[in-house]
Amino acid sequence: MKTKHIPFFVFFICVAISFSFSTNNNDTTKPFVVVLDAGHGGHDSGNTGNGYREKNIALNIVLEVGAILEKKENIKVIYTRKTDKFVDLYVRGAIANKADADLFVSVHCNSHSSQAYGTETFVLGLHANKRNLDVAKKENEVIFLEENYEENYAGYDPNAPESFIGLTLMQEEYLDQSIMLAGLIQNNFTNKLNRHDRSVKQAGFIVLHQSYMPSVLVETGFLTNDSEGAYLNSKKGQKEMAGAIAEGVLSYQKNLDLATSKSKNPVITQEEIDNAIDTTEEKIFPGYIFKVQLAAARKKISTEPKNFKGLKDVSRNKEGGMYKYYYGESSDYNKIELMKTFAKEKGYSTCYIVAFKDGKKLKLSHVLKTQQK
Repeated sequence: MKTKHIPFFVFFICVAISFSFSTNNNDTTKPFVVVLDAGHGGHDSGNTGNGYREKNIALNIVLEVGAILEKKENIKVIYTRKTDKFVDLYVRGAIANKADADLFVSVHCNSHSSQAYGTETFVLGLHANKRNLDVAKKENEVIFLEENYEENYAGYDPNAPESFIGLTLMQEEYLDQSIMLAGLIQNNFTNKLNRHDRSVKQAGFIVLHQSYMPSVLVETGFLTNDSEGAYLNSKKGQKEMAGAIAEGVLSYQKNLDLATSKSKNPVITQEEIDNAIDTTEEKIFPGYIFKVQLAAARKKISTEPKNFKGLKDVSRNKEGGMYKYYYGESSDYNKIELMKTFAKEKGYSTCYIVAFKDGKKLKLSHVLKTQQK
């Protein structure tokens, strides 16, 4: 007798709804927990471009990242693996969930049939193009190496495009934070290590949807590229890449501490807001302007800070029969992300980011894809 499997995307819609009623632990005494995931391991070597082994390089980088973070006060590091062993994808996410982690960072190395090169950092989402889908499918196919994978992943087929439909639902709440972390890491690769920037992207990685916190998957470069493969296989390259990832995590933590009042001060001051914005790593989208939409109303209201819970830099624009009220204005997406976080902290829980070009409002998701290569 055949048993019926719940369709993958329906299954995750149901699970997403159940998790939408839960909230993060905001206990100020809780350490900042970072789960570091070295991709592959054991009988799964990952890609072997130029004879190098992805599983070993990823592990070396992760251990170096952990060593840096463990030296910092109030940071707890948890590893999904510290040795050459195989860990199921669903177990990796479960480790992070059990730890009530603040971040999940998965480290990998890329491969291609050409001499492609460069770094790219992924957050969970529907594939934006065939290349992103191919990368995700390649990483997700590791589930075939797991025992009882059909039961563990509810009939999920990594080769079927429709299987990616439900992946974003589990982490919509954390997507903004994931993008911020990914941008900080990617900027370090580009601006401090001069690695080729393949940008922040979205794709349907199983290992990311298993974790219920801000999560990123870092592709540190292509082992199949002669020069980049040798760099990643070297101690120098692994140490530099680890430093860039660790610094991105620390910058994220610093910004989050200010934005969510985890400091001893119960209220965020305007000075703290300005300082956090000034010190945030840049992610510039030339030609585009981002704003945080606070509210829409038929009433014309003065944009003084006293009318917007103390927020400065509020602007007003009449669109149709409504007045739209915006906080901030910048082509730096990381800056506007942080401003949105501050606005939510001030009480604008439903605020969101909008994008403009030449005065015309555009879909934010389309604008974010413009930097994908």
